[in-house]
Amino acid sequence: MHISWLGQTCIKLQTKKLNDDVVVLIDPYKPEKGTFPRNLAPQIAVLSKGRKNTITLSQDSFIIDSLGEIEVKNVMIYSYPAEKQSVFKINAEGLNIVHLSDINKKPPQSTMDKIADPDILIIPVGDNEKYLNTKEANAIIGELEPKIIIPMAYKCDSDPTAKGLEDFIKEIGLAPKTTDKKVIIKQKDLPQDRMELIVLEKSV
Repeated sequence: MHISWLGQTCIKLQTKKLNDDVVVLIDPYKPEKGTFPRNLAPQIAVLSKGRKNTITLSQDSFIIDSLGEIEVKNVMIYSYPAEKQSVFKINAEGLNIVHLSDINKKPPQSTMDKIADPDILIIPVGDNEKYLNTKEANAIIGELEPKIIIPMAYKCDSDPTAKGLEDFIKEIGLAPKTTDKKVIIKQKDLPQDRMELIVLEKSV
């Protein structure tokens, strides 16, 4: 599984169906400033707040913008409610990935129960009232108990008012295992009996 961060809450997952690459794009957005592709052609697009303010997507993209569960190209996607948006659990390549969209407070307990114990938790940490603050993020991490934490929605060129990662890293007490524009994670390499922090630099 290849994972990259495109700013804000946009995450690109690249997985495989037999010998074909399958790209899952979560929350592609139209930036008010900074850089972002004008259009993309993922096989699957997952939208936490519907189609408003979303970039142009290929007509061949399978779009998921409502609650429920569906399997597309060997990727299982579950969408659960969290106030004014959805959060997602995605199963592919034997990995259980949770993406918390742009929440700024803990999701309902019924949703928390359904997304517990993920292999990979992708969590918004940029505060500024749009996203979780460091203490809220740390509390959610403690309850969900992921194996790998990937922060998103922190300060970048397209979101300059979001906070950086320094306070978040200090709060959770983990040094990043790696910092890069893309990470490759395989089921066999998941950490056991500990959490790891992976920091992704914005990629476009």
